[in-house]
Amino acid sequence: MRHSKRQIQRLRWWLGGTAAAVALTSIGAAAADAAAHGTVHKTAAHRAKDDRAKDGTPDTVTLTFGSYSTTKDVYEDQIFPAFQRYWKQKTGQTVIFKDSYDASGAESRAIASGLPVDVAALSLADDIDRIKKAGYITHDWQNDPYHGMVTDSIVAIGVRKGNPKHIRDWTDLAKPGVVVDLPNPQTSGGAKWDITAIYGAGLKRGSAADAKKLLASIVRNVKVLDKSGEASMTTFLNGIGDAVVGYEDDILRESHNRRDFTEVIPKATLLIENPVAVIDKNVDAHGNRQVAEAFVAFLRSPVAQRIFAANGFRPVNPAVWNEVKSRYTTPPQLFTIASLGGWAKVNQTLFAQGAIFDQVLAERK
Repeated sequence: MRHSKRQIQRLRWWLGGTAAAVALTSIGAAAADAAAHGTVHKTAAHRAKDDRAKDGTPDTVTLTFGSYSTTKDVYEDQIFPAFQRYWKQKTGQTVIFKDSYDASGAESRAIASGLPVDVAALSLADDIDRIKKAGYITHDWQNDPYHGMVTDSIVAIGVRKGNPKHIRDWTDLAKPGVVVDLPNPQTSGGAKWDITAIYGAGLKRGSAADAKKLLASIVRNVKVLDKSGEASMTTFLNGIGDAVVGYEDDILRESHNRRDFTEVIPKATLLIENPVAVIDKNVDAHGNRQVAEAFVAFLRSPVAQRIFAANGFRPVNPAVWNEVKSRYTTPPQLFTIASLGGWAKVNQTLFAQGAIFDQVLAERK
């Protein structure tokens, strides 16, 4: 399984709580009576272990998780340990995670081709739908209060410290001499968000022809189309390019850690909605549906949503969003995929063979 080469400093989010007090009791007549009668006072964990022994439930369970590359650190360092503690306390069972990360489109295609992932948290709904069309998801994965989503973000721009190129909006990325870092939509879900954001912003300014012109003028300033959003960010961190287009959460984490670049939010940009789903065919084969569904539910819990918020994501849990929304800027012309007709229409317009993005690339050569 693929792992990220980029090691980033992590934001620290300390779970609240106090240490439990330990009550010391003397061994007296009650203890002697318990010993005489064979009575044993067991903890909840011991009782759960006995129950598992009776029904044949193992002490450990393995959960295989797949996601897009920029999420690796938050899941491995913070989300997985938090869930393992929760599940151990609740059931006494130890969860062992196996995980796989790649560009969202590439990860989606791998799962749809048989990669044995139990839970997938990908960049966009279209990538989950690919897995469903392949027969691996059999339930309506969007039929819940969160419409299948686990986090939100927006498409934003990262610029060098002091913003020497004076980049304030999308049109500034089209200026001569500005080098833009952008991933490839053939492999990257993030790239689809980025390109759709630029095109959609162009529609806010004028016609479809105007939107295509804006996209073409920015793509002309892209030197390399990286495989993933993570790869584009790495290119930018390595000093190549004047601006990087990507997930706001990634830009916030990296700008916080490096302090040598900052975020620019265009006036018109796209809301990113990141989905999660249990992969039915795989969990049924592995016999771990209970823990897979519990993990997905945990990802929407206040504990997990606060972890996501500490890492730059916009929470989908309404209560947690109310706690943190003052940290975020809402652009005046924020729009959604639904407002553009949904992914089916966007794919046909922008990303199908011979569609607008192919035309823009051909003109770039």
